[in-house]
Amino acid sequence: MFTDYVKIYATAGKGGNGAISFRREKYVASGGPDGGDGGKGGDVYFKVDKDANTLIEFRFKKKFKAENGQNGEGSHKYGKSGEDLYIPVPIGTVIKDAKTEEVLADLSDKNQTVLILKGGRGGKGNSHFATSTRQAPRFAQDGEPGEEKELILELKLLADVGLVGFPNVGKSTFLSVVTSASPKIANYHFTTIEPNLGVVKSKFGDSFVIADIPGIIEGASEGIGLGIEFLRHIERTRLLLHFIDVSGIEGRNPVDDYYKVNEELKKYSEKLSKRTQIIVANKVDAMTDEKLYLELEKVAKKNNQKIFKISGATGKGVDELMNYVSKTLKELPKESLIDIDTNKEKVYTLEDDDSFTVTKENGIFIVKGEKVDRIMRKVNIGDYESLFYLHRKLDEIGLNKELKKQGIRDGDLVKIGEYEMEWED
Repeated sequence: MFTDYVKIYATAGKGGNGAISFRREKYVASGGPDGGDGGKGGDVYFKVDKDANTLIEFRFKKKFKAENGQNGEGSHKYGKSGEDLYIPVPIGTVIKDAKTEEVLADLSDKNQTVLILKGGRGGKGNSHFATSTRQAPRFAQDGEPGEEKELILELKLLADVGLVGFPNVGKSTFLSVVTSASPKIANYHFTTIEPNLGVVKSKFGDSFVIADIPGIIEGASEGIGLGIEFLRHIERTRLLLHFIDVSGIEGRNPVDDYYKVNEELKKYSEKLSKRTQIIVANKVDAMTDEKLYLELEKVAKKNNQKIFKISGATGKGVDELMNYVSKTLKELPKESLIDIDTNKEKVYTLEDDDSFTVTKENGIFIVKGEKVDRIMRKVNIGDYESLFYLHRKLDEIGLNKELKKQGIRDGDLVKIGEYEMEWED
């Protein structure tokens, strides 16, 4: 089964917690704090697997998680960092944020590896919180959670030339003639139900890859038929061969077919519709009316496009077409066909989120936000010094000011995370 679109859920590792520990030595009654830091959580990477050619493995496994960092220990022992997770995917895989559909990475180079999710930072041990006035801190910092996302994996085959056209216009026959590919061929619509790739070796000594996709029909861009499911596989191509049946056997109008297919390409992708295109008038061996070709030739001239008369069945005109394709590819530059905004933040970054919100529900002031959660992870609610540290930090970030602005009074309840506290000014 050819699988080219899946959704998965990936989570980077959580950072280990910092340790609460005090030095214990003979003849030393009150040793100082020596809690070590927690280890960093493992990152999530995606890497190209040269032996994979489909995303079918992800139909059976949907959740991926990197290893958590280990907790710190006494004697300033740091916790071990979690193992990074490397997820193998076929070359040509595009990774998107499922929520925003933002492209995070395009793995189109062999041996390419890309970082997608960062592991959480390890928490600091209590030795970091010792001061001249707080010499025995009984609190440490918890590790931060790793980044997590629902991701879309979309496979876009790497090909130089894409074959487009209505069903049963001879694309698969052509592919079998010019390459060693063996697509299923029969005289009915939608013989091709999955993309086929073939390698052409030209007489000039060069080679290039051709992709044949299921036929496009009217309404394909709205999900009708099979073609829309596979149009992504010609997004990377530099050249399109637009196959049109000029035999007249099925009662089709070649000019109408030309405009209908191009309209579907435009609806799917404006960029794809502007790709260099060669018109291939196929099945000339069975042509019943020369006017069908002549009208199509006028359209080609009007749109400044090259047109070739061929017969995939007999091989007529195929060599001339392939020689022209080979020469044209040498003139067309290879460009980045996937737009990735490198200036935008690629993934949700814990340390960059400094916002918090305060809402009032059923008389309780509820505080939410990663900045506040980070502070809460550093405290031990049962320790007086730790609570003093908490209140000082909340005041520094402006939370106390915001609560007063919203009319909080002595005795009101404030909920931060899982904790509820009584406000006292």
